[in-house]
Amino acid sequence: MRPMPFSRSLGSTDTVAVTEPRMQPEILRVPRLELCVEREGGKPTRRAMVLDSDFVRVGAHPSNDLVLSDRLVSRFHCILERSAQGFRVTDVGSLNGIWIGGARVRDADIRPECVIELGESTIRVRDASAVSETELPATLSFGSLWGASLAMRRMFHVLQRVGQSSSDVLIEGENGTGKELIATELVQRSNRAQKPLVIVDCGAISPTLIESELFGHVRGSFTGASRDRAGAFEEADGGTVFLDEIGELPLDMQPKLLRALASREVRRVGESRARKVDIRVIAATNRRLEREVNSGRFREDLYYRLSVVTVRVPPLRERKEDLPLLLQHFLSDLGAPEQISLFPPDVMDKMMRYDWPGNVRELRNQVERTVVLGGDALLAGAEASPTSPEGHPGDARAAEALGADIERPFKEAKEAMVDRFEREYLVALLAWASGNVSRAARKAGLDRMYLHRLLQRHGLRRGAALD
Repeated sequence: MRPMPFSRSLGSTDTVAVTEPRMQPEILRVPRLELCVEREGGKPTRRAMVLDSDFVRVGAHPSNDLVLSDRLVSRFHCILERSAQGFRVTDVGSLNGIWIGGARVRDADIRPECVIELGESTIRVRDASAVSETELPATLSFGSLWGASLAMRRMFHVLQRVGQSSSDVLIEGENGTGKELIATELVQRSNRAQKPLVIVDCGAISPTLIESELFGHVRGSFTGASRDRAGAFEEADGGTVFLDEIGELPLDMQPKLLRALASREVRRVGESRARKVDIRVIAATNRRLEREVNSGRFREDLYYRLSVVTVRVPPLRERKEDLPLLLQHFLSDLGAPEQISLFPPDVMDKMMRYDWPGNVRELRNQVERTVVLGGDALLAGAEASPTSPEGHPGDARAAEALGADIERPFKEAKEAMVDRFEREYLVALLAWASGNVSRAARKAGLDRMYLHRLLQRHGLRRGAALD
């Protein structure tokens, strides 16, 4: 872990400013829904709210957007959010669930006049009498993030405003959606852009060492503490701490992090003196933290402290109209824009029907694999699309050609394949760069710190310093 002055490096002295396509903003007319509470806690009632935002939390806790006084409704019961198909309701680990038409659902697309039952409460969804107007940037990118879909442009609009603030930020999204890219782009646009950025992966550090990683330690405070050491918060003083996979933080560590965030001061392990720090915190998670709070795995007060501003990243399956743009972008990054011929219309059709469980990361890996290996590797994974009603013998042969082991559970087989590809790619990349991490990062289009973490994960240049 090292602090990292934030500019996009091109060499020993050169830096490049962030530039993005500039077009005229677009005025978007957004349909609205009205949520009518017809029964609350078993008693008839009549109150309503209009769903103006893209995301509404429903539950018993006063912090929710729609609060229900019902003993059978969980603190965070469900969320309603705008999706590509309209609006969706999702259970976030409630005790008594969501019921629609007599059936319990985990998530469902909803339409006007749909009746949702939560505990002893009933909510009717109606069309609102008007639509709202939102001005969205017409740009196709936000730094390293690309997308022409409505979902991405809405997110870009939010990120533009968040980047100029100093508030703490929580980024929620599935694995592979680009949460770390969002964090680095936010840092670049903040008034802390030239200050240190320190990345801490909460899921990759031993629970016994996480406190030392965050807050530091003094010599002799535990076995192996041979010298005083500053933690991430001190190293980032004046800058930003990025807490990746915050949902993996051990429960007994959470109150200590909460105190540090509230007071902006830390105590090294084995030391009684508090040290003031001036930091901005950006956290990311692939979990629904509302669900973790309901289950007791994440502290409610820490969740509120982190989620001053929440950015939710849409999965690739919900913005497949972005596939052609992302494909062109990745090919350009690889220095092979002419290889677009490897993706004819029939292949694009398969890509559109595939669900991309690994999201943008999986797409980039597939594009790179196709460029390196040619047509033999062409979208073998997408042949057996999860959205297809049935498989074909050719699908299994294509999966085997990629080394997919269908005798293993899907998640385990996918992780093994991605792990194998990452290691082979990194070995070839380091050989090309003669071991120079900075040069390798520029070639791969990766942040140096992220590349360093990948190398450590695969046991390559273990513990090497960034050059």
